[in-house]
Amino acid sequence: MSDDMLSQDEIEALLRGETIEPKETAPASEKEINVDDYLDNIAKDALGEIGNISFGSSATALSALLGQKVEITTPTVGMINKNKLVEEFPHPYVAVGVEYTTGLIGSNLLVIKQSDAAIIADLMLGGDGLAPSPDLSEIQLSAVQEAMNQMMGSAATSMSTVFNKKVDISPPTIDLLNVEENEGTDQIPDENLLIKVSFRLKIGELIDSNIMQLLPLQFALDLVKGLMGEEEVAVTATEAPPVQEARPVQQATPTQQVAQPMYQEPIQTQPRQQAQQVNVQQAQFTSFESNQLTQGESRNLNMLLDIPLQVTVELGRTKRSVKEILELTSGSIIELDKLAGEPVDILVNARLVAKGEVVVIDENFGVRITDIVSQADRLNNLR
Repeated sequence: MSDDMLSQDEIEALLRGETIEPKETAPASEKEINVDDYLDNIAKDALGEIGNISFGSSATALSALLGQKVEITTPTVGMINKNKLVEEFPHPYVAVGVEYTTGLIGSNLLVIKQSDAAIIADLMLGGDGLAPSPDLSEIQLSAVQEAMNQMMGSAATSMSTVFNKKVDISPPTIDLLNVEENEGTDQIPDENLLIKVSFRLKIGELIDSNIMQLLPLQFALDLVKGLMGEEEVAVTATEAPPVQEARPVQQATPTQQVAQPMYQEPIQTQPRQQAQQVNVQQAQFTSFESNQLTQGESRNLNMLLDIPLQVTVELGRTKRSVKEILELTSGSIIELDKLAGEPVDILVNARLVAKGEVVVIDENFGVRITDIVSQADRLNNLR
Protein backbone atom coordinates (compact mmCIF):
# COMPACT_ATOMS: atom_id res chain seq x y z
CA MET A 1 0.00 0.00 0.00
CA SER A 2 1.47 3.38 -1.03
CA ASP A 3 2.04 6.33 1.26
CA ASP A 4 -0.90 8.29 -0.30
CA MET A 5 -3.50 5.69 0.71
CA LEU A 6 -5.05 5.28 4.15
CA SER A 7 -4.92 2.04 6.05
CA GLN A 8 -8.03 0.41 7.53
CA ASP A 9 -7.09 1.63 11.02
CA GLU A 10 -6.77 5.19 9.77
CA ILE A 11 -10.18 5.03 8.05
CA GLU A 12 -11.83 3.78 11.26
CA ALA A 13 -10.10 6.55 13.23
CA LEU A 14 -11.51 9.16 10.85
CA LEU A 15 -15.02 7.72 11.24
CA ARG A 16 -14.66 8.09 14.99
CA GLY A 17 -13.66 11.71 14.57
CA GLU A 18 -10.05 11.23 15.69
CA THR A 19 -7.15 13.19 14.28
CA ILE A 20 -4.53 11.31 12.30
CA GLU A 21 -0.99 12.46 12.89
CA PRO A 22 1.12 12.68 9.74
CA LYS A 23 3.82 10.08 9.34
CA GLU A 24 7.40 11.21 9.74
CA THR A 25 9.39 10.81 6.58
CA ALA A 26 13.03 9.96 7.02
CA PRO A 27 15.50 12.37 5.42
CA ALA A 28 17.03 11.27 2.15
CA SER A 29 20.42 10.89 3.84
CA GLU A 30 18.98 8.38 6.33
CA LYS A 31 17.04 6.20 3.90
CA GLU A 32 18.26 2.69 3.32
CA ILE A 33 20.61 2.50 0.34
CA ASN A 34 20.15 -0.29 -2.16
CA VAL A 35 23.32 -1.09 -4.07
CA ASP A 36 21.22 -2.37 -6.98
CA ASP A 37 20.10 1.22 -7.63
CA TYR A 38 23.69 2.17 -8.50
CA LEU A 39 25.40 -1.03 -9.64
CA ASP A 40 23.94 -3.77 -11.81
CA ASN A 41 24.92 -7.42 -11.43
CA ILE A 42 27.65 -7.13 -14.07
CA ALA A 43 29.26 -4.18 -12.26
CA LYS A 44 29.12 -5.98 -8.90
CA ASP A 45 30.65 -9.11 -10.43
CA ALA A 46 33.37 -6.99 -12.04
CA LEU A 47 34.29 -5.35 -8.72
CA GLY A 48 34.29 -8.73 -7.01
CA GLU A 49 36.55 -10.18 -9.71
CA ILE A 50 38.98 -7.25 -9.42
CA GLY A 51 39.09 -7.84 -5.66
CA ASN A 52 39.55 -11.57 -6.10
CA ILE A 53 42.54 -11.17 -8.40
CA SER A 54 44.27 -8.36 -6.52
CA PHE A 55 43.75 -9.73 -3.01
CA GLY A 56 44.64 -13.24 -4.10
CA SER A 57 48.22 -12.10 -4.67
CA SER A 58 48.03 -10.01 -1.48
CA ALA A 59 47.28 -13.16 0.52
CA THR A 60 50.45 -14.76 -0.83
CA ALA A 61 52.56 -11.74 0.15
CA LEU A 62 51.01 -11.60 3.64
CA SER A 63 51.54 -15.32 4.13
CA ALA A 64 55.26 -14.96 3.39
CA LEU A 65 55.53 -12.11 5.91
CA LEU A 66 53.65 -13.76 8.75
CA GLY A 67 54.73 -17.37 8.27
CA GLN A 68 51.07 -18.41 8.44
CA LYS A 69 48.60 -19.68 5.89
CA VAL A 70 46.54 -16.70 4.73
CA GLU A 71 43.24 -16.89 2.85
CA ILE A 72 41.34 -13.88 1.51
CA THR A 73 38.19 -15.12 -0.20
CA THR A 74 34.47 -14.59 -0.83
CA PRO A 75 34.10 -10.89 -1.70
CA THR A 76 30.68 -9.31 -1.19
CA VAL A 77 29.86 -5.93 -2.72
CA GLY A 78 27.63 -3.47 -0.85
CA MET A 79 27.10 0.24 -0.38
CA ILE A 80 27.16 2.40 2.71
CA ASN A 81 26.27 6.00 3.48
CA LYS A 82 29.00 8.09 5.08
CA ASN A 83 26.42 9.35 7.59
CA LYS A 84 25.95 5.79 8.88
CA LEU A 85 29.58 4.83 9.43
CA VAL A 86 28.93 4.43 13.16
CA GLU A 87 26.53 1.57 12.41
CA GLU A 88 28.95 0.01 9.91
CA PHE A 89 32.01 0.21 12.19
CA PRO A 90 30.83 0.08 15.81
CA HIS A 91 34.14 -1.29 17.13
CA PRO A 92 37.64 0.24 16.97
CA TYR A 93 39.26 -0.48 13.62
CA VAL A 94 42.53 0.20 11.84
CA ALA A 95 42.26 2.12 8.56
CA VAL A 96 44.99 2.01 5.91
CA GLY A 97 44.66 4.60 3.13
CA VAL A 98 46.19 4.22 -0.33
CA GLU A 99 46.15 6.62 -3.28
CA TYR A 100 46.51 5.38 -6.86
CA THR A 101 49.04 7.63 -8.60
CA THR A 102 49.68 5.97 -11.98
CA GLY A 103 47.28 4.19 -14.29
CA LEU A 104 44.31 4.71 -11.98
CA ILE A 105 43.27 7.89 -10.19
CA GLY A 106 41.38 7.36 -6.95
CA SER A 107 41.60 6.36 -3.31
CA ASN A 108 41.25 3.04 -1.54
CA LEU A 109 40.73 2.52 2.19
CA LEU A 110 41.39 -0.84 3.85
CA VAL A 111 39.59 -1.34 7.16
CA ILE A 112 40.46 -4.15 9.57
CA LYS A 113 39.45 -4.80 13.17
CA GLN A 114 41.91 -3.52 15.74
CA SER A 115 42.05 -6.93 17.41
CA ASP A 116 43.00 -8.56 14.08
CA ALA A 117 45.61 -5.86 13.44
CA ALA A 118 47.12 -6.58 16.88
CA ILE A 119 47.58 -10.25 15.93
CA ILE A 120 49.21 -9.29 12.60
CA ALA A 121 51.54 -6.87 14.41
CA ASP A 122 52.51 -9.52 16.96
CA LEU A 123 53.34 -12.00 14.18
CA MET A 124 55.35 -9.36 12.31
CA LEU A 125 57.41 -8.69 15.44
CA GLY A 126 58.24 -12.36 16.04
CA GLY A 127 55.44 -13.29 18.43
CA ASP A 128 53.03 -16.22 18.21
CA GLY A 129 49.90 -14.07 17.85
CA LEU A 130 48.03 -15.94 20.58
CA ALA A 131 47.53 -13.20 23.18
CA PRO A 132 48.59 -9.81 21.81
CA SER A 133 47.76 -6.57 23.56
CA PRO A 134 44.72 -4.92 21.93
CA ASP A 135 46.31 -1.49 22.34
CA LEU A 136 48.62 -0.83 19.39
CA SER A 137 51.86 1.03 20.02
CA GLU A 138 53.76 3.03 17.39
CA ILE A 139 56.03 0.10 16.49
CA GLN A 140 53.03 -2.22 16.18
CA LEU A 141 51.24 0.26 13.91
CA SER A 142 54.39 0.47 11.81
CA ALA A 143 54.44 -3.33 11.53
CA VAL A 144 50.81 -3.39 10.38
CA GLN A 145 51.54 -0.56 7.95
CA GLU A 146 54.41 -2.56 6.42
CA ALA A 147 52.19 -5.63 6.09
CA MET A 148 49.50 -3.59 4.34
CA ASN A 149 52.16 -1.97 2.16
CA GLN A 150 53.29 -5.39 0.93
CA MET A 151 49.67 -6.44 0.38
CA MET A 152 48.73 -3.35 -1.62
CA GLY A 153 51.96 -3.51 -3.60
CA SER A 154 51.09 -7.04 -4.72
CA ALA A 155 47.51 -5.93 -5.42
CA ALA A 156 48.75 -3.05 -7.61
CA THR A 157 50.93 -5.46 -9.58
CA SER A 158 47.94 -7.73 -10.18
CA MET A 159 45.78 -4.77 -11.20
CA SER A 160 48.44 -3.80 -13.74
CA THR A 161 47.84 -7.18 -15.36
CA VAL A 162 44.06 -6.88 -15.15
CA PHE A 163 43.91 -3.39 -16.71
CA ASN A 164 46.86 -3.97 -19.05
CA LYS A 165 48.69 -0.84 -17.91
CA LYS A 166 51.10 0.18 -15.18
CA VAL A 167 49.42 0.83 -11.83
CA ASP A 168 51.32 2.49 -8.98
CA ILE A 169 50.24 3.46 -5.48
CA SER A 170 51.44 5.94 -2.89
CA PRO A 171 52.93 4.74 0.42
CA PRO A 172 50.03 3.73 2.68
CA THR A 173 49.02 5.82 5.68
CA ILE A 174 47.60 4.17 8.80
CA ASP A 175 45.31 5.44 11.57
CA LEU A 176 43.25 4.03 14.39
CA LEU A 177 39.62 4.37 13.33
CA ASN A 178 36.97 4.99 15.96
CA VAL A 179 33.98 6.56 14.21
CA GLU A 180 31.97 6.92 17.41
CA GLU A 181 34.66 9.20 18.89
CA ASN A 182 35.50 10.79 15.51
CA GLU A 183 39.07 9.45 15.53
CA GLY A 184 40.90 8.61 12.32
CA THR A 185 37.99 9.65 10.08
CA ASP A 186 40.15 12.01 8.02
CA GLN A 187 41.15 9.16 5.70
CA ILE A 188 37.56 8.31 4.81
CA PRO A 189 36.72 9.64 1.31
CA ASP A 190 34.63 12.80 1.19
CA GLU A 191 31.92 11.24 -0.98
CA ASN A 192 28.64 10.41 0.76
CA LEU A 193 28.17 7.09 -1.06
CA LEU A 194 30.91 4.49 -0.69
CA ILE A 195 31.24 1.04 -2.19
CA LYS A 196 32.22 -1.58 0.39
CA VAL A 197 33.89 -4.78 -0.83
CA SER A 198 34.15 -7.13 2.13
CA PHE A 199 36.49 -10.15 2.10
CA ARG A 200 36.75 -13.04 4.49
CA LEU A 201 40.21 -13.03 6.09
CA LYS A 202 41.69 -16.21 7.60
CA ILE A 203 45.20 -16.32 9.06
CA GLY A 204 46.05 -19.80 10.28
CA GLU A 205 43.98 -20.61 13.36
CA LEU A 206 44.39 -17.08 14.74
CA ILE A 207 42.03 -14.93 12.64
CA ASP A 208 38.72 -15.69 10.95
CA SER A 209 37.28 -12.26 10.30
CA ASN A 210 36.69 -9.70 7.54
CA ILE A 211 38.82 -7.10 5.83
CA MET A 212 36.91 -4.35 4.05
CA GLN A 213 37.77 -2.17 1.11
CA LEU A 214 36.05 1.24 0.83
CA LEU A 215 35.95 2.92 -2.58
CA PRO A 216 34.23 6.14 -3.65
CA LEU A 217 31.26 5.31 -5.88
CA GLN A 218 32.64 7.20 -8.89
CA PHE A 219 36.05 5.49 -8.59
CA ALA A 220 34.34 2.09 -8.42
CA LEU A 221 32.37 2.92 -11.58
CA ASP A 222 35.59 3.99 -13.30
CA LEU A 223 37.17 0.64 -12.39
CA VAL A 224 34.23 -1.21 -13.90
CA LYS A 225 34.35 0.87 -17.08
CA GLY A 226 38.08 0.30 -17.40
CA LEU A 227 37.70 -3.43 -16.95
CA MET A 228 34.83 -3.72 -19.41
CA GLY A 229 36.67 -1.58 -21.95
CA GLU A 230 39.74 -3.81 -21.77
CA GLU A 231 37.59 -6.90 -22.18
CA GLU A 232 35.89 -5.50 -25.28
CA VAL A 233 39.24 -4.69 -26.86
CA ALA A 234 40.49 -8.18 -26.10
CA VAL A 235 37.44 -9.83 -27.69
CA THR A 236 37.75 -7.68 -30.80
CA ALA A 237 41.43 -8.50 -31.15
CA THR A 238 40.96 -12.24 -30.86
CA GLU A 239 37.71 -12.86 -32.70
CA ALA A 240 37.33 -10.18 -35.38
CA PRO A 241 38.63 -10.99 -38.88
CA PRO A 242 41.28 -8.79 -40.49
CA VAL A 243 39.81 -5.51 -41.69
CA GLN A 244 40.09 -5.04 -45.43
CA GLU A 245 39.93 -1.77 -47.31
CA ALA A 246 36.34 -0.63 -47.79
CA ARG A 247 35.09 -0.59 -51.37
CA PRO A 248 31.86 0.83 -52.76
CA VAL A 249 29.22 -1.85 -53.13
CA GLN A 250 26.60 -1.68 -55.83
CA GLN A 251 23.09 -2.31 -54.66
CA ALA A 252 21.90 -5.64 -55.99
CA THR A 253 18.48 -6.21 -57.43
CA PRO A 254 16.16 -8.65 -55.64
CA THR A 255 17.12 -11.35 -58.09
CA GLN A 256 20.81 -10.72 -57.54
CA GLN A 257 20.77 -10.66 -53.74
CA VAL A 258 22.84 -13.63 -52.70
CA ALA A 259 24.35 -14.24 -49.24
CA GLN A 260 28.01 -13.37 -49.52
CA PRO A 261 30.57 -14.35 -46.90
CA MET A 262 31.95 -11.38 -44.96
CA TYR A 263 35.47 -12.78 -44.94
CA GLN A 264 37.28 -15.25 -47.13
CA GLU A 265 40.53 -17.01 -46.53
CA PRO A 266 43.30 -15.80 -48.87
CA ILE A 267 43.83 -18.19 -51.76
CA GLN A 268 47.36 -19.47 -52.30
CA THR A 269 48.31 -19.00 -55.93
CA GLN A 270 51.89 -20.27 -55.66
CA PRO A 271 52.80 -23.83 -54.76
CA ARG A 272 54.85 -24.35 -51.64
CA GLN A 273 58.53 -24.74 -52.17
CA GLN A 274 59.93 -28.05 -51.15
CA ALA A 275 61.98 -27.93 -47.97
CA GLN A 276 65.68 -27.87 -48.62
CA GLN A 277 67.66 -30.70 -47.23
CA VAL A 278 69.87 -29.69 -44.29
CA ASN A 279 73.25 -31.21 -43.71
CA VAL A 280 73.29 -32.33 -40.05
CA GLN A 281 76.61 -33.19 -38.45
CA GLN A 282 77.61 -34.20 -34.96
CA ALA A 283 79.05 -31.34 -32.89
CA GLN A 284 82.78 -31.55 -32.20
CA PHE A 285 84.05 -30.41 -28.79
CA THR A 286 87.59 -29.80 -27.59
CA SER A 287 88.77 -32.37 -25.09
CA PHE A 288 89.44 -31.09 -21.55
CA GLU A 289 91.43 -34.12 -20.45
CA SER A 290 94.79 -32.76 -21.45
CA ASN A 291 96.55 -30.42 -19.04
CA GLN A 292 98.90 -29.08 -21.72
CA LEU A 293 98.07 -25.53 -22.80
CA THR A 294 99.12 -23.98 -26.04
CA GLN A 295 101.13 -20.77 -26.07
CA GLY A 296 98.03 -18.72 -27.01
CA GLU A 297 95.95 -20.32 -24.28
CA SER A 298 98.64 -19.64 -21.69
CA ARG A 299 98.82 -16.01 -22.74
CA ASN A 300 95.03 -15.66 -22.44
CA LEU A 301 95.09 -17.26 -19.00
CA ASN A 302 97.83 -14.90 -17.79
CA MET A 303 95.54 -11.96 -18.63
CA LEU A 304 93.08 -13.21 -15.99
CA LEU A 305 95.56 -13.75 -13.18
CA ASP A 306 95.58 -10.10 -12.04
CA ILE A 307 91.82 -9.86 -11.54
CA PRO A 308 91.13 -9.20 -7.80
CA LEU A 309 88.70 -11.53 -6.00
CA GLN A 310 87.00 -11.07 -2.63
CA VAL A 311 87.92 -13.85 -0.19
CA THR A 312 85.65 -14.22 2.87
CA VAL A 313 85.86 -16.61 5.82
CA GLU A 314 82.46 -17.29 7.32
CA LEU A 315 82.25 -18.51 10.90
CA GLY A 316 78.54 -19.33 10.74
CA ARG A 317 75.06 -18.02 10.22
CA THR A 318 71.78 -17.71 12.13
CA LYS A 319 68.28 -16.30 11.74
CA ARG A 320 66.59 -13.90 14.15
CA SER A 321 63.20 -12.20 14.14
CA VAL A 322 62.75 -8.44 13.92
CA LYS A 323 61.84 -8.37 17.61
CA GLU A 324 65.07 -10.16 18.59
CA ILE A 325 67.19 -7.86 16.40
CA LEU A 326 65.62 -4.78 18.00
CA GLU A 327 66.42 -6.18 21.45
CA LEU A 328 70.17 -6.50 20.73
CA THR A 329 72.38 -4.40 22.98
CA SER A 330 76.09 -4.10 23.63
CA GLY A 331 77.26 -7.40 25.12
CA SER A 332 74.52 -9.54 23.58
CA ILE A 333 75.62 -12.98 22.37
CA ILE A 334 74.41 -14.40 19.05
CA GLU A 335 74.68 -18.18 18.74
CA LEU A 336 75.74 -19.39 15.29
CA ASP A 337 74.85 -22.62 13.52
CA LYS A 338 78.37 -24.08 13.70
CA LEU A 339 79.92 -26.07 16.54
CA ALA A 340 83.20 -25.13 18.20
CA GLY A 341 86.11 -26.60 16.22
CA GLU A 342 83.99 -27.21 13.14
CA PRO A 343 85.61 -26.16 9.82
CA VAL A 344 84.75 -22.67 8.64
CA ASP A 345 83.63 -21.83 5.10
CA ILE A 346 85.97 -20.05 2.67
CA LEU A 347 84.10 -18.11 0.01
CA VAL A 348 85.47 -16.43 -3.10
CA ASN A 349 83.12 -13.74 -4.44
CA ALA A 350 80.37 -15.15 -2.17
CA ARG A 351 80.82 -18.68 -3.62
CA LEU A 352 81.92 -21.59 -1.41
CA VAL A 353 85.26 -23.00 -2.65
CA ALA A 354 86.94 -24.54 0.40
CA LYS A 355 86.81 -25.28 4.12
CA GLY A 356 89.45 -24.62 6.76
CA GLU A 357 90.34 -23.99 10.38
CA VAL A 358 91.04 -20.69 12.10
CA VAL A 359 94.66 -20.06 13.16
CA VAL A 360 96.55 -17.12 14.69
CA ILE A 361 99.58 -15.76 12.83
CA ASP A 362 101.47 -13.37 15.10
CA GLU A 363 98.63 -11.01 16.06
CA ASN A 364 96.38 -11.65 13.07
CA PHE A 365 93.75 -14.27 12.43
CA GLY A 366 94.23 -16.64 9.53
CA VAL A 367 92.70 -19.77 8.10
CA ARG A 368 94.36 -23.05 7.17
CA ILE A 369 92.66 -24.78 4.22
CA THR A 370 91.71 -28.33 5.10
CA ASP A 371 89.42 -29.29 2.24
CA ILE A 372 88.78 -28.04 -1.30
CA VAL A 373 85.21 -28.23 -2.54
CA SER A 374 84.85 -30.56 -5.51
CA GLN A 375 84.29 -29.17 -9.00
CA ALA A 376 80.75 -30.55 -9.08
CA ASP A 377 79.87 -28.82 -5.81
CA ARG A 378 81.43 -25.58 -7.03
CA LEU A 379 79.30 -25.70 -10.16
CA ASN A 380 76.20 -26.28 -8.06
CA ASN A 381 77.10 -23.29 -5.90
CA LEU A 382 77.19 -21.07 -8.99
CA ARG A 383 73.51 -21.70 -9.69
